[in-house]
Formats: sequence, C-alpha cells, structure tokens
Amino acid sequence: MKKCIAILALLVTIIACSTTSPTIASADNASNKKINDTVRIANDSLEYEVIIIDNGFSNWLVSRAYPRNYHSLQYLENKNNLYVTEWNNRVLQPQRYNPDLYEMSINYRPDIHYGYEVNYLIYNYMIYFQNTYKQKLWGYVPSR
Repeated sequence: MKKCIAILALLVTIIACSTTSPTIASADNASNKKINDTVRIANDSLEYEVIIIDNGFSNWLVSRAYPRNYHSLQYLENKNNLYVTEWNNRVLQPQRYNPDLYEMSINYRPDIHYGYEVNYLIYNYMIYFQNTYKQKLWGYVPSR
C-alpha cells in the first residue's frame, strides 16, 4: 500500500510517496530535471519525489544556493524539520499568516530517510522562500 502526500504552497508542490516500510535507503541515484521553472528530483526505485514550481527558484538554485554536500545530511534534516514544523503551524493560522503563502501543510516525517537530494531541495526551497517572500520560519536564514 502506498501513502502519497502533497503540499501546494504558492505554486509549490512537494510530493513524497513511500512504501509501508518506515525507513528508506538514500536517494543518491536521483535524477534531476528542469522544465521551465520546475525543478524535479525523483528516485523511482525509492518512490520519493519533490517537485517545486515557483518562478525564479530554479535560477536561484543554480546561481545562489550552496553547492551539494556543503551541508551534511543531518544538518539538512534538522533544518527541514524545524522549517516544516513552523510552516505547518502557519498553515493552521490563516488569520495570522498569509494563506496565499501557506496553503497546505507539508507531511515531512523525520523518521523517514528521504536521502540527501530530497533534503537538499527542500532546504534550499525553504531558504529561497524565506528570502524571496520576507518570511522567517526559524532561526538564522542565510541571505544567499
């Protein structure tokens, strides 16, 4: 049985599909495709996928993001957990936070090993989002 989760925020979709096993091997063999302003990272054998559609993100990712392996996987997982927790809190408070920015919650589970590439993409989108839309989800946000 597959569990599929999706979020749609702004024009952002992050999809993670998993089998029933609680732990998944790394996504190091992920394929990376860019279509217009769409960044897709997928590993069909692991059944995890991240799709981000946001004007300017793919260009930002190539030109301003720290290179892959700059941060450790553990660092990315920790930051993603903090950012996603705050994101989800804001989704639940549409009267306080712009519901156009925080449309749907993200089902990011720290007990699942999404692999480096998926965590890298989510982390960098969170940095891009915070800098572009003048939001601060948690702690220090690099201005890259």
